[in-house]
Amino acid sequence: MTQPATVTSPELSPGPPQKPTTWSDRARDRRRAVAARLRGGDLGLLPVLAGLVVIWVVMQILNPIFMSSANLTNLALESVPVGIIALGVVCVLLVGQIDLSVGSISGLSAAVLAVLFVDRGLPAWLAVTASLVLASLIGWFYAQVHNRIGVPSFVITLGGLLGFLGVQLWILGPKGSINLPYDSGLVAFAQLQFLPPWLAYTLVVVGAAVLYGTGAARAAERRRAGLAAASRRLLVGRSLALLAGLGAAVWYLNRDRGVGWMFVFFLALVLVLHYVLSRTSFGKSMYAVGGNMEAARRAGVNVKAVLTMAFVLCTTLACVGGILSASRLAAANQSSGGGDVNLNAIAAAVIGGTSLFGGRGSAFAALLGVLVIQSISSGLTLLNLDSAYRFMVTGGVLLLAVSLDAVARRSRVSHGRA
Repeated sequence: MTQPATVTSPELSPGPPQKPTTWSDRARDRRRAVAARLRGGDLGLLPVLAGLVVIWVVMQILNPIFMSSANLTNLALESVPVGIIALGVVCVLLVGQIDLSVGSISGLSAAVLAVLFVDRGLPAWLAVTASLVLASLIGWFYAQVHNRIGVPSFVITLGGLLGFLGVQLWILGPKGSINLPYDSGLVAFAQLQFLPPWLAYTLVVVGAAVLYGTGAARAAERRRAGLAAASRRLLVGRSLALLAGLGAAVWYLNRDRGVGWMFVFFLALVLVLHYVLSRTSFGKSMYAVGGNMEAARRAGVNVKAVLTMAFVLCTTLACVGGILSASRLAAANQSSGGGDVNLNAIAAAVIGGTSLFGGRGSAFAALLGVLVIQSISSGLTLLNLDSAYRFMVTGGVLLLAVSLDAVARRSRVSHGRA
């Protein structure tokens, strides 16, 4: 019997052999992907990095002392207290909320620390723990008022700004200022303790190795899922660039006093928060709540719990910043947490790229944003200019950052519709 002819469907017919992609092909695809992201308004950290470079170049031209190792060492240390407070502001901005009381909470925490440590004679660790617990309870209280009653966070924290400032003044009493002992561990940590050169270089090598290891693990995971992944050459190049950049920075700072332990502590907090936001379900829930709260709720996210944790993180980090600020000055007084601390912390988070509309930002926003603000302050101080110019320049930079965010957001919406 004659066998019927087999009909091969053109859709099922094997096509011509696929040409293996080369490194140049993958690089071209990555460039196209980056260009598409930029056209869609996803600027990432590019604006703040470019702004920081411009500020440093201008300040160095105006005063050659600006880029000296001594000034950069001081700049790094001065950035830490406000930078840590800005980390907490990033958390509440990501979920679409705001905290206007971070300055008052940092001042209150410094006052509680000073009274318990100096006046009451408690151990430093116990005084620090009490301050952290108090700040965490304040954040929890904010969240309960917002979740259960529906009061906007703007109003809640504005009341906290005024109320906790009054509590701070009441705790300090008539003398208004309490000096911390210069021989205490807190003051030494904030003023005098620097990494030995060998340890600083070791941390740089470890950081580059961790960057390569995490990148390689993520690339392998994406390949197993059938997704595009970074090449080994790219991962190696990125790690070597980090190794060279951080190594050069450490070498330059070691020409003066070196890298302060307090700044390393700040960097560690940035990396921990970055991991939480980018690699944990809680971090993804924060982005989801900030992006679209109702959609996150329908997707099964416990919105109230996420908001509670965001407020608690914000007030706790404000407490840490306040304690380090008091340790840096070796005193807690009525002006602790006052002045421009509150606005600088919020401005640092926004200038660093965290959106005021929620759902977009990163832990590195606090680091880069506070470096921008502190660079402006340090540069204008070296030029012997009045603080009025610092406020005006910082305000202009903040307005520019918010404008870029609004334009990028509009571009993303129009790009999505297109």
